[in-house]
Amino acid sequence: MGYRDELDTPCLVVHESILRRNVEEMAAFAREHGVAMRPHLKTHKTAEITRMQREAGAIGFTCAKLGEAEALADAGVLDDVLLAYQIVGEQKIRRLLALMDRIKVTVAVDGVEGAAALSAACRDAGKTLDVRLEINTGLDRAGVLPGEPALALAREVMQMPGLRLTGIMTHEGHVAKATNADELAEIATAAGKAMVETADLLRSNGIPVDVVSVGSTPASWYTPTVPGITEMRPGTYVFNDNSAFRFGRIGVDGCSLRILATVISRPAPDRAVIDAGSKTLAMDPPQGRKGHGYIVEYPDAVIARLSEEHGVVLLPPGMQGMEVGERVEVIPNHVCPTINLQDEMFLVRDGEVVETWPIIARGKVR
Repeated sequence: MGYRDELDTPCLVVHESILRRNVEEMAAFAREHGVAMRPHLKTHKTAEITRMQREAGAIGFTCAKLGEAEALADAGVLDDVLLAYQIVGEQKIRRLLALMDRIKVTVAVDGVEGAAALSAACRDAGKTLDVRLEINTGLDRAGVLPGEPALALAREVMQMPGLRLTGIMTHEGHVAKATNADELAEIATAAGKAMVETADLLRSNGIPVDVVSVGSTPASWYTPTVPGITEMRPGTYVFNDNSAFRFGRIGVDGCSLRILATVISRPAPDRAVIDAGSKTLAMDPPQGRKGHGYIVEYPDAVIARLSEEHGVVLLPPGMQGMEVGERVEVIPNHVCPTINLQDEMFLVRDGEVVETWPIIARGKVR
């Protein structure tokens, strides 16, 4: 009995051969360009893939939240982490100080207030925390603007006891607005150049910048090629997802993770229902694709709407298949929140389930 018949649905299946190829390909790219790999663990949240990335040459890892880092440190697979997120509030700072006793930690800062609170806590605890300035290269989320605003903040941080400024970082996630590969390359390269120019400005003013770090899987084939970038932090590359298809480089054969689902109803010739709804597929917009995921076996079918436990699939005229009881594989639009909805994933090798991997950092949003 193969995995499609063995497993209960909906569930996450990971095709091992594609996963390993994705990990090794990105690691080889980093080596080719002389850039350190610090993968983001928010995508897979598992000890097993963390080990795989370490074996492929990762120098350390990235997490968004303290809870992710704590869970993976507990599993013994995390010893060096960049928290690419602002750590604010007494509760979180206490946890940060405790985590610093266990592993090497670097934290993103983008303003005087947050940095000052970290400085006071580290000074009082007799600790020194490595920090990186988060630079806003166009996403307009967190981050100080490149150039003079970054220099002004760096000067402030350099005077704060308990903090050691080690570099700058950005998340060039705004490449998602690109409509084609050429536009993506242009946006990504511009972000990389802004980072290098900012690093040079800081250095020319006597501020050491050891690390110039970028992080975005869609941009990962472009931003790290800018001379002066020293580190890359891709996340979704281990799995890939439907949102990457429109850029041409990634297709179905590059997507290692799929949601195995069952057709539970065929109420009309043009409509079927699968047992994967918003509690399985998340509600991310399609980002240039139709529907809430890509059905591998039926690429012309569209998951048109989701309720909690139902995925309503619209079928083109005359399409055969999608019968009740049939199993299908769905590539999600955005794999990261999809992973966070499940407790486990099943590793598939040669059509058989060979391992079950717990998603140990799921739900760690604090």
